[in-house]
Amino acid sequence: METINQFLSAAVGYVWGLPLVVTLVFSGLFFSIFLGGIQWKGFFHAIRVVKGTYDDKNAPGQISHFQALTTALSATVGLGNIAGVAVAIHIGGPGATFWMVMTGLVGMATKFSECSLALMYREVDEDGILTGGPMYYIERGLGKTWKPLAIFFSFAAIASSFGASNMFQTNQVANILYKAFEIPHLMTGVSIAVLTGIVIIGGIQRIGQVTAILVPVMGGIYVLGALLVIGMNISEVPGLIFLIIKSAFTGTAATGGFAGIAVSEVLRQGVKRACFSNEAGLGSAPMAHAAASTKEPIREGVVALLEPFVDTVVICTMTALVILLSGAWTQDANGVELTAIAFDSAIPGFGKYFVPVAVALFAYSTLLSWSYYGEVSVRYLFGQRGILPYKFVFCLAAIIGAVWKLGPVIDFSDIMLGLMVVPNLIGVYFLFPKLRTATQDYFRRLDAGDFDQ
Repeated sequence: METINQFLSAAVGYVWGLPLVVTLVFSGLFFSIFLGGIQWKGFFHAIRVVKGTYDDKNAPGQISHFQALTTALSATVGLGNIAGVAVAIHIGGPGATFWMVMTGLVGMATKFSECSLALMYREVDEDGILTGGPMYYIERGLGKTWKPLAIFFSFAAIASSFGASNMFQTNQVANILYKAFEIPHLMTGVSIAVLTGIVIIGGIQRIGQVTAILVPVMGGIYVLGALLVIGMNISEVPGLIFLIIKSAFTGTAATGGFAGIAVSEVLRQGVKRACFSNEAGLGSAPMAHAAASTKEPIREGVVALLEPFVDTVVICTMTALVILLSGAWTQDANGVELTAIAFDSAIPGFGKYFVPVAVALFAYSTLLSWSYYGEVSVRYLFGQRGILPYKFVFCLAAIIGAVWKLGPVIDFSDIMLGLMVVPNLIGVYFLFPKLRTATQDYFRRLDAGDFDQ
């Protein structure tokens, strides 16, 4: 077992190493260039779509554009925005923030691409439910000979839904709540399992309804808290922005408890954190967006490009600024503890109570969305009969995650999470010519006023 544990631990480093990071960033740049800067061209149109300007009550689908966006966001806005950013800065210094933002911006084009394809190739199952995702556009877009790739993606998504997106989340929440409020681990696990079960038993419609409320509220509160800290130190912001940009290209010198770091590590930490946080290229979000009510696949893809912007460019950057303004990043602290110290330095007691609650809400929202991603994958592999057993085991896993040490399980899940990129991007690249044609056609019709009401 010790050998297996060591192997899995080493494998995580290889899977989430430089090749994967480079692949994700290159893909974002590729899609950005050959789709004509879709993140800029479609940004304000996306906001109008989310507001309901183009909603059609007769369009096929189970949830609205806004619910699809919040469902996908609830999966990405999680521990990575609080603990992950702190880790990136603790290791990579201020410059990691710059590369994190740049990666988020190019990731918008990747999200647009994969989520548009999810609607182009979604299908109606035997129960009349619209379902889509990488497994569907791989099989239906590339042909039956590619089905093994779709099966592998589904297996990897199921494994990820149990580990990194469930047991790891509940484990961290249980530890944080016990440390902050002495809440027993088992109580946290059972509470999360029950609250998750109540929502996911209703399927994507109920998940969409809950996340449509939860995501704006929790994200809004967190951003307001961060803005309060930034506002109290507003005079230091210009100098900090200069430091962030300078450090991104020169590295960071040793200061306080920070040992100093070279540019290559600054770049790696910023890019890796952004990729892990916003999930652009993993193929997870397309499964949520495929349920959106619309007859226009590109329209939903435009909605999806907002996710990396909100998750990485806005929320992750807010966390980074709070940490850097406080000076806490040079201390001997990391993860959630570092973020809490940063908030406390500006508003005593705020970090101690606010950050643990924020972590709990963010983690809970991640469970809701990833339960659906696992459900879509189970439906693809086993049909409707596998859904109820999956939901039961998913809720049980939340309890297990809260009370057990799960190193090897989490390592295996992280490996699967990274490997989801391979079949997903193969599908996106091979189908890109059709995606590009559909994108050009949609914006031509938009510019011509075909969608005006």
